[in-house]
Amino acid sequence: QVQLVESGGGLVQAGGSLKLSCAASGSIFSIDIMGWYRQAPGKQRELVAVITSGGNTNYVDSVKGRFTISRDNVKNTVYLQMNSLKPEDTAVYYCNAVPLAGRGPVEGYWGQGTQVTVSS
Repeated sequence: QVQLVESGGGLVQAGGSLKLSCAASGSIFSIDIMGWYRQAPGKQRELVAVITSGGNTNYVDSVKGRFTISRDNVKNTVYLQMNSLKPEDTAVYYCNAVPLAGRGPVEGYWGQGTQVTVSS
């Protein structure tokens, strides 16, 4: 009942910036936590950043100080501002939304992914 659509990926040189967006639609009032994951070829999908409905955030250590997750509850959109990008940030980035208990699948919902490529 929740659909997530990511946008904003692309090719950027090291040190550059990108801003990813994830627009949620459907049963948006069921959403609790939203986050961004990424997966590089041959690597496990990892959690990059999460944000609660109340605005609390957490980040993986490798992006702290460089990435910022934010959430617009009016527009039902979560963002990931990515600064000082490094080649190791290259991955497919996925938006994830976890519903409130009993309001949807415990696995949450996933977007289709958007490619971020950072050149040296």
